[in-house]
Amino acid sequence: MSRRFPILFVALLLALFALELTAPVQAHFVRPWTDGVAWLSGVLASAIDSGVATAGPVIMDRQSGFAVRVEAGCNGVEAMIVLAAGMLAFSAPWRLRLVGLLVGTVAVQFLNLVRVVSLFYLGQWNFQAFEFAHLYLWQALIMLDVLIVWLLWLRWVGREPAAAQG
Repeated sequence: MSRRFPILFVALLLALFALELTAPVQAHFVRPWTDGVAWLSGVLASAIDSGVATAGPVIMDRQSGFAVRVEAGCNGVEAMIVLAAGMLAFSAPWRLRLVGLLVGTVAVQFLNLVRVVSLFYLGQWNFQAFEFAHLYLWQALIMLDVLIVWLLWLRWVGREPAAAQG
């Protein structure tokens, strides 16, 4: 078995996580992305609850005053980094990698929106359940989502005729 993939995967993880922590990436990508995740989560929640408001990374219930703040680790960026490292480290044609990154990002962010909205309502119902779901359950589910998306992508890449040439 080739050592190329695990070495490249770890190198990409380190590089992408280091890049994510830089001030320019935080200012121009991570914080706006986080605000966007909170805003879209608020839009989704307000479809069933008109008392939801958002301000930057905060989603609040106007009636109860309960609020959650979408932070690093809850914005899906780290999950996307893991998925990107896996897809970029794997030997496949660039077209298939880019399609995988696009579709994978949508899949991961869709589940992340479900996560944020569900945690928003769970926290209003039972804060202990919120803490458990936030710190343990959803962390595992998001990484499981990344793994499943990556495995489905691997299966798709293996079936593509172009993959034999890449």
